[in-house]
Amino acid sequence: MKQACIIFGTILVYIINFQAINAQDEEKLRLFGELYSDQRFLLESPNDWAWNENRLDLSLEKKVSGFAKFYSNIWLRNMGIPKVVSSSDLYNKGIIDPYNLEIREAYVELYGFIFKDLDVKIGKQRIAWGTADKLNPTDNLNPYDLEDVLDFGRHRGSWAVNMNYYLNNDFSLQGVFIPFFQPANMPVGVFGTVFTGAPELPSGFRLNNYNDTLPLPRYNLSESSTIGGKFKGFAAGFDFSVSYVWGIDGLPFSTSNIINPVDALGGVDINSQLSFVRNHIIGADLAGSIGSVGVWAEAALFIPEHEVVMTTDFSAMMGLPPGSVMQDSTVLKKEPYLKFVIGVDYTFSDGSYLNFQYLHGFVHERGKEALNDYFMIGYEKKFFEEKLTFIPLAGGFIVSDWSDISNNYALIYAPQLKYHATDNAELALGVYLFDGKGQNAFANLKGYNMMTFSLKYSF
Repeated sequence: MKQACIIFGTILVYIINFQAINAQDEEKLRLFGELYSDQRFLLESPNDWAWNENRLDLSLEKKVSGFAKFYSNIWLRNMGIPKVVSSSDLYNKGIIDPYNLEIREAYVELYGFIFKDLDVKIGKQRIAWGTADKLNPTDNLNPYDLEDVLDFGRHRGSWAVNMNYYLNNDFSLQGVFIPFFQPANMPVGVFGTVFTGAPELPSGFRLNNYNDTLPLPRYNLSESSTIGGKFKGFAAGFDFSVSYVWGIDGLPFSTSNIINPVDALGGVDINSQLSFVRNHIIGADLAGSIGSVGVWAEAALFIPEHEVVMTTDFSAMMGLPPGSVMQDSTVLKKEPYLKFVIGVDYTFSDGSYLNFQYLHGFVHERGKEALNDYFMIGYEKKFFEEKLTFIPLAGGFIVSDWSDISNNYALIYAPQLKYHATDNAELALGVYLFDGKGQNAFANLKGYNMMTFSLKYSF
């Protein structure tokens, strides 16, 4: 009931804003968005439903005679599968028909703020950095939204002050201040274990129960804030930038484990504590074309502020007092590590399109030794006056150990067929096929091959 009231209140505010802002200026308030449905089921019998998302994506935009702009975006979603475990759940519509509301962005942008060439944007906003296609090592201001791990590059918005000063037509400076730290949200559903494998235990032991605590940074200006700066320019036919971010990694590290035996058969409980680490991140990117080939490159140097050590207490397993038998292992060294991506795309004379990217270091990989190599490719061709788009080649090949590729790889193959019924409506049918071995995160998806169907209607 409380959630329903919040949703109703938010929509009411939207309607009030629609009327009030529209009355301030002759320029109309634009209402636009899309209806999106994404359905996936496993190919292996009994063909369980793997993903059910039905989303109403609504945006409002209002420009006031070149002086300001208001923009907001919300997602109203029916998300997930009903999880009824008792008859009492039948009285809760939120369980039978799960839904949620998310304010993705809501900000005001002021043009010529104080100075003629200074624009400032205040509110919840998506601040996208980087030139690569969805795989952006320099994009570190907003928290990652990893809910759908196959939707690369998704972030949530952050409450921020975002200033852009235009030096001239080709060069500008950007400064960003984000007062509140927001951690990344992790994958859900069948993707839930992609980034979190079972803790490693000595031979002869098995995990019975695992729980953890995760203290957040203290919410004050020094401990929870993020700052960023960027110099952007255009020269010799290329867009380029150099950037700096002082921020907190949104994915936590395990820093303390206590192992307690629960039976004589090797069963143990693990109690862990997780923590976050702050980084200095120096970034650079460029994008342009060489002849008719589009090219881009992007790199980010991560410099952790301190070493991260995981301490494991084995004392209880040996019948000794707590703290008697401790083992330390370094999970992140205090040394710089570089993530980067390079890519090209090309449109052939017959209208078909090819995109290729090489990425070193996915979003959850930290430290020199943990960075894997990702080769991502996509090829598509349109038919019947662009009504039909066939994507026979899409996905990626991932290598986590070049000295033993056959036991340390992951493969993602995702062909798709799209039908553009009208200028506004798109239907898509495809599959995701996974294979792999070793510790790479995407190798964990082996056995989760799925069929997908989606509908998108824009308005």
